[in-house]
Amino acid sequence: MSNDFPASASVGTFLATRDRARAKAFFETVLGFRIVSEDNFAVVFDLNGTMLRLSEVKTFNPQPFTVLGWSVPDVEAAVRALTTKGVTFNVYEGMGQDALGIWTPPGSTAKVAWFLDPDGNVLSLSQH
Repeated sequence: MSNDFPASASVGTFLATRDRARAKAFFETVLGFRIVSEDNFAVVFDLNGTMLRLSEVKTFNPQPFTVLGWSVPDVEAAVRALTTKGVTFNVYEGMGQDALGIWTPPGSTAKVAWFLDPDGNVLSLSQH
């Protein structure tokens, strides 16, 4: 028997929320992800093949860095689409982001835009 990590294992991710109903609506309605299951402990979403388990907690302090991100083929189109759904993109002083909040790292053609979920978790869209 091997002690290697199973090659067939798939990744999942976890986020905490203080308001499950609000977070559930955001991931389902605003971002458009499908609910896979829900029980007394969490709601699970399919993020295009990656499972997100969203669990309610009494106290939670979001981190100041990106905790979940998506690679998209056209970050500008994705930002515009989410903006029409009420998403506000973060603008960080001194970063040199464009009018949509999209940042292009110096010497790169990559593009990144950041936004918050209802609990203040930093999420991102990137194009490489």
